[in-house]
Amino acid sequence: MNRHTPHRTALADRLLRALIALAFIVASAALWWPHEAGAARLKEVASVQGVRSNQLVGYGLVVGLDGTGDQTTQTPFTTQSLAAMLQQLGVTVPPGTRIQLKNVAAVLVTASLPPFAQPGQQIDVTVSSLGNAKSLRGGTLIATPLRGADGEIYGLAQGNLVIGGAGASAGGSKVQVNTLNAGRVPSGATVERAVPTPLAQGDAIQLDLNAFDYSTAREVARVINTKMGQGSAQALDGRTVRVLMPAEAHARVGFMADIENLEIALAPPAAKVVINARTGSVVVNQAVTLSACAVAHGSLSVTISAQPVISQPGPLSGGQTVVAEQADIAIQQQAGSLIQMPAGTQLTDVVTALNSLGATPQELLAILQAIKAAGALNAELEVI
Repeated sequence: MNRHTPHRTALADRLLRALIALAFIVASAALWWPHEAGAARLKEVASVQGVRSNQLVGYGLVVGLDGTGDQTTQTPFTTQSLAAMLQQLGVTVPPGTRIQLKNVAAVLVTASLPPFAQPGQQIDVTVSSLGNAKSLRGGTLIATPLRGADGEIYGLAQGNLVIGGAGASAGGSKVQVNTLNAGRVPSGATVERAVPTPLAQGDAIQLDLNAFDYSTAREVARVINTKMGQGSAQALDGRTVRVLMPAEAHARVGFMADIENLEIALAPPAAKVVINARTGSVVVNQAVTLSACAVAHGSLSVTISAQPVISQPGPLSGGQTVVAEQADIAIQQQAGSLIQMPAGTQLTDVVTALNSLGATPQELLAILQAIKAAGALNAELEVI
C-alpha cells in the first residue's frame, strides 16, 4: 500500500491544480463577461439635460510657416488681420502698404468646452486653414479668443500645431498623405469662463433618453425607484424622466454616481430598414419581418458603341474627306422569373429570402421599396 502512496499524492496534486485553474477561469468569466443582450447602463441610454459640451470658435493667425502660407493677393483678410494685430502690439503699418506674406495663414480655431470645465483648465483645439495656404506644418497659433454662441469669450488658444499629414513636391510632381491644412494643438486652449449647469439648481433634474421609447422611459423610472425609493423618478413622456435630487451638492454627486450604473433592460427596437442610396448599403435590424410575397427581378442593360466612318472622295474629284460616326444601340433584358418569398419571422429568414433574389445592393434598394409599397415588408424604410 505504501508503494502506491506517492502516485496517489501526485495524482491528487494534479487534480487540485486543475480545480484551482478551473475556478480561476470561472471567476474571470464572471468578472469580464459582457452584459447580456438587451441590457445597458443608465449612462448609455440617457443624459442629464443641460450637462453637455459647448462649441467654441475663433479666428486667428498661424505664423512661422516655411513659405507655405496664404497668398495675400488672393486673401486680403490675412493682411488686414496681421495689420490689426501689429497695431495692438504698438506697430503701425503705413496706409497703402502692400504686405507680401508667405509665412502667415488665416485659420479658424474650433474647440469643445466639456461640461463642468473650470477656469484654468486646458482643452484641445483644432486649427483649420481659411485661405489658400499650402501647408500649416511647423506653424504656431497666435493667441486667439474662443467665443461661444452668445458671443462671450470662454477660452484663449495658443500653441504649436501638430499636423498628421506629410507631403512633398518637385518638378511639377506632388505626393501628399492626409491633409496639411488642418491640425490640432493638444491642450492648446485655457478655459477662461465656466458654463453653469442645472445639476445644482432646483430640486430635480431631467434625464433625456437618447432614443424615443416609452418602454425604456418606464424602465428607467422603475429601476431608479427600486434603487432610491418610490417617487424618486417619474417618466413624463417617451424621452423624458424627471428625477428628484438631494438638497446638498455633494449628495447629488453621490446620487448620480449610484444611478448612472444601474442596469436598464432595453425593449426590442422598432423594425427598421436603413438604406444608404449613395453607397448602396442596406442595414436591417432584428425586428424586421417579411410577409409572403412574390418578386420578379430582371436586369435591363443598354449598350451604345460608336465607330468612325470615313468617306474618301475619288482622285481628282475635288471632294473632301468626310469623317462621320456610326452608333449602334443595343438593349438587352434578362429574363426574371417570379420568385416566391415565404413569410419570415426572424432576421435569418429575411436575409435568406432577400439573398434568393440574387440582386446587387443597388438593385436591392428598389426591390425593398417595392416590397414595402406592397405591404409585405413589416418595417419602417428609412433612406439616408
